[in-house]
Amino acid sequence: MTTAAQTIRLGHSPDSDDAFMFWGLASGTVKSDFQFEHILRDIQTLNDWAMEGKLESTAISVHAFAYVADKYALLRHGGSFGDGYGPMVVAASQIPVASLEEIVIAVPGKLTSAFLELNLFFEDTFGTNANLKYEVVPFDEIVPAVQRGDYKAGLIIHESQLTYGEEGLYEIANMGMWWGKKTGLPLPLGVNVVRKDLGHDAVIEVSRCMRESIEAGLGNRKNALGHALQYARGMDEGTSDKFVGMYVNERTRDMGEEGVKAIRLLLAEGARIGMVPAVDVEVVD
Repeated sequence: MTTAAQTIRLGHSPDSDDAFMFWGLASGTVKSDFQFEHILRDIQTLNDWAMEGKLESTAISVHAFAYVADKYALLRHGGSFGDGYGPMVVAASQIPVASLEEIVIAVPGKLTSAFLELNLFFEDTFGTNANLKYEVVPFDEIVPAVQRGDYKAGLIIHESQLTYGEEGLYEIANMGMWWGKKTGLPLPLGVNVVRKDLGHDAVIEVSRCMRESIEAGLGNRKNALGHALQYARGMDEGTSDKFVGMYVNERTRDMGEEGVKAIRLLLAEGARIGMVPAVDVEVVD
């Protein structure tokens, strides 16, 4: 009598970089006794679900990890970092940075890393009494909302970082450039986590599968990119390839000590300004 394979619900965003990262699992290239079910949701939903421990494994914002470190183990691989680039504030005209304190900024979610980083940027730019005014807008509606004039500025993530200029918008502030200049470190954005209550052996096996999936994509770029283009939201192959390269690379294979240091620093800074609880960041190989 055979035993049914345990299902691991794997949450990730419907974006080309995540699709590329998990091509190895989705295509069956990576083998496991586990059955992986891919659950595609926006990052704010995945962050909210992580609070409940809903999925066995999921991509989440580094910001959100501070609230779920008791439930989930953080993996060394699958992380997204901006190396001199990252979420940015854009506007329909070239407004001065100083004006950002006076307007309402559309943001993609309060648990996104981009939102934490924007708050730290505001404190660094405007002082400890900085007044960030914002409204939460679904990430894929921010550019249209700024174009329509619903908001003077918006905090953009995902592929909009490459296409905002084609949409007639202007970069006002870049979180990756600001963080890199301030710290000399890459900007932490997203991580992959596995629920601890699965047990040590299961955590290690899921970790292996994810690591090998990333390696399979990097080693079979054409096939993985073809799969990722299903989730490119209108980007052409060249732009999608560039976007994937920004967020799936050697640091995604293993964030290294520099990546771990960057995550610890970001969350420590978040705790310092009272946005996240203090947390010990432990990383599973």
